[in-house]
Amino acid sequence: MRTTEHTLFVKGLPLDHPRVWTQNREAGVNPYVRDVAPKLHWHMEDDGWSLLGFEYVTGGHADFTPGSPDLPAVVATMTRLAEVQSPGIELKSMPHRLRKYVDDPADLSWFAGNSLLHTEWNPHNVLMTNRGALFVDWAWASLGAAWIDPALWLLWLIAHGHTPSQAEGEAAVHPAWELAPPAGLDALARVQRRLWDSIAHQSPDDWARPMQRAAQTWAEHRTGKL
Repeated sequence: MRTTEHTLFVKGLPLDHPRVWTQNREAGVNPYVRDVAPKLHWHMEDDGWSLLGFEYVTGGHADFTPGSPDLPAVVATMTRLAEVQSPGIELKSMPHRLRKYVDDPADLSWFAGNSLLHTEWNPHNVLMTNRGALFVDWAWASLGAAWIDPALWLLWLIAHGHTPSQAEGEAAVHPAWELAPPAGLDALARVQRRLWDSIAHQSPDDWARPMQRAAQTWAEHRTGKL
């Protein structure tokens, strides 16, 4: 969309869509993440639609394959995100989001924290631009331990050809990785395996099965079965 002042990317959902809440979530988060995401110029509801008008950013989707030159830029932007102060808006916590996938509720304590997390590391949510990597689609932004974002990202790296050791090596570039307790990583790997098993059985998307296999591979790596 072009106006006299801006070229915009407009994202919309009908107001009766079951996921229209994601529009409000993105609008609420955007003021806090403009250093790592396209700027939201406006949010409006009109004629039965919820519409978001973002700055138009030129760039392609990130390449997560081994040796990709995009990986350092992704980690650099992810590191800047970790420096963002917890926003003053209501967001779900990672313990709340993952509560259905633990055997022992005590494991949820590993995931608690006040860091703003993106959590959805599909490469289509990462744009490579002349400003570096920028993150889009903040519908599942959450609060939790800072090491969770690089840990969730490494699953997508495995799905795109990395071994678990290679993927953990890329994630370890993120400063928060040093704060990740091994037992917490083990717990997250177990949770992600169950989560992606559930998603793969319900979702027709072509990325669901590779992510299920990636989560299984990482969980087996963490338990020493690989």
